[in-house]
Amino acid sequence: MSEKTSCPVEATLGLIGGKYKALILWHLAEAKMRYSQLQKAIPKVTPKILTQQLRELESEGLIHREVFPIIPPKVEYSLTELGNSLMPILIAMRDWGMGYLKMNKDIEPSCFMIHSKPIL
Repeated sequence: MSEKTSCPVEATLGLIGGKYKALILWHLAEAKMRYSQLQKAIPKVTPKILTQQLRELESEGLIHREVFPIIPPKVEYSLTELGNSLMPILIAMRDWGMGYLKMNKDIEPSCFMIHSKPIL
């Protein structure tokens, strides 16, 4: 979040407002993941955008990037305590979205978020 704001909602959206940031956080709540695992878990994200959003989440202190000094290099991403504190918000967003899709769009929700339970 490059600009400072005094609005709490704007601050939250600044942190998780990227198209794939919430999905990245959700996956990392389940387990540590490598870049390639995240790419497979979110097939619509391009490598450029995934890298960009991972860097932004790391710079904001929401995820931790651990580099293992082996060849070939191994990098794992995990949630920080601050990132984990966003999970109730993401769960509420999922639950609200499920109700919205069922009620207003007559669409049966079907995505990985329905069947997974992030660690709180």
